[in-house]
Amino acid sequence: MIKKLPGFILLLFSLFVGPPAMATDLVENDSVAVTTDHDQLQGEHGIVEHVDEEHDSHAPPGWTVIPFITLLLMIATGPLFYEHFWHKNYPKVAMGFAALVVLYYLFVLGNTHSPVHALAEYVQFISLLAALYIASGGIMIDIDKKATPLANVMLLLLGAVVANLIGTTGASMLLIRPFMRLNKTRIKAYHVIFFIFIVSNIGGSLTPIGDPPLFLGFLKGVPFFWTLVHNVVPWAVAVAILLVTFYWFDSNNKSNYGLGDEEITYTNKISLIGGRNFFWLALVIASVFLDPNVLPWVPAIVFEGQKFSFLREIIMLGVAFLSFKLANKKAIDGNEFSFEPIREVAFIFVGIFGTMMPALELVGGFAASPEGAKMISHNTLYWGTGILSGFLDNAPTYINFLTAALAAQGGSIGQLTDVVAFAEGGVFQDSVLDLKAISVAAVFFGAFTYIGNGPNFMVKSIAEQIGLKMPSFFGYIIRFSIPFLLPLLFVIWLIFFAFV
Repeated sequence: MIKKLPGFILLLFSLFVGPPAMATDLVENDSVAVTTDHDQLQGEHGIVEHVDEEHDSHAPPGWTVIPFITLLLMIATGPLFYEHFWHKNYPKVAMGFAALVVLYYLFVLGNTHSPVHALAEYVQFISLLAALYIASGGIMIDIDKKATPLANVMLLLLGAVVANLIGTTGASMLLIRPFMRLNKTRIKAYHVIFFIFIVSNIGGSLTPIGDPPLFLGFLKGVPFFWTLVHNVVPWAVAVAILLVTFYWFDSNNKSNYGLGDEEITYTNKISLIGGRNFFWLALVIASVFLDPNVLPWVPAIVFEGQKFSFLREIIMLGVAFLSFKLANKKAIDGNEFSFEPIREVAFIFVGIFGTMMPALELVGGFAASPEGAKMISHNTLYWGTGILSGFLDNAPTYINFLTAALAAQGGSIGQLTDVVAFAEGGVFQDSVLDLKAISVAAVFFGAFTYIGNGPNFMVKSIAEQIGLKMPSFFGYIIRFSIPFLLPLLFVIWLIFFAFV
């Protein structure tokens, strides 16, 4: 009976009860989604395939997702029901749950591979976010213009474009303060929510720089301009629908545009303070490409035959320090800059990265198994990648489902030639559509919750710093994601995937 369930539901089902026997055997004996040591085998497609060597670890039991689920529930309910305890103790809670899972992996499962990978991914994640957050905090953009719905739409559209040049995190940190200042006399939660939808997530769909999942795909072998060619139409449709919806919201916002009833004169000028920090932002973006797996001359830490970068992280953290020390003080003060948003993200995501390892391995292991491979299609990849990207970090979710899609057709995520062939199509069946489904879903669904993508939580924290009452975790989902984002995601599926 379980075989009759839709494929993506079956993938999610495996999260909570553990994968079927065949999937467990595969995880224990051959491959876990992100492990990449290779033996050469001849595949059914006539290409050289590579299967991961056995690691000295075992698949985690299904109950090991409990710390992750508990942490998500506490993130959702803490600020709502036990606010004082949560704000005082969330670092201890997040680190405690992470330590519980990591220690289980190390001393019960004998698995050092997964915790080391999770640590490396976390360091890369937080180094990039911290550098972009702090460097952009020294740039003050002030727009002396009436906050009309059209002006807001134009700023959001600009953010959707800029997100592809400096990333969703960079665009979010650069534009969220000007956006809120522009609307300072009429700001409401929907302004920030639609900013998260458009600038912090969906906007960054066109380049590997735009969003972390796409950058990981680029590092694995997806051509740089692949996302621009294949994602531009879904991007345009989604952004247009969201902008029209926002315009309707904003046109019905009857709050005063000015202070009281007095007339305000606008110069319609845009002023910039701290422009030198654009140099630091450019340095961060440039350093992103210093990956030792792509550029052999870049120094790396080698563990189990795999290279982990450290030079770019040192550069990013150095930028974070220097960009703050050398920042224009007027810009820092004008932005009301605070380290609290990045501090909150840093601790919360320690817990998420530490506790989500079993969830990713169970889903990835099942999807790559013979049983799971039967369920793989562009439709299940869209909904499976999407739903998990909304509640897990979307970057590792992207990699796990790309790994599963490749494995289902005899390819390997660890082989550049396989990934390139998968992106180009021809050798693998329907692979271009599969990759498009994974790419679009990982980026678009990242907006579904506060934790789906790194910038979401930071934008929320910045809004709360100025005293704006933001929806709770569940409030965000119930009031905005389900009524506005979910129909959009369904429309994107109907147009681009359902009947292909």
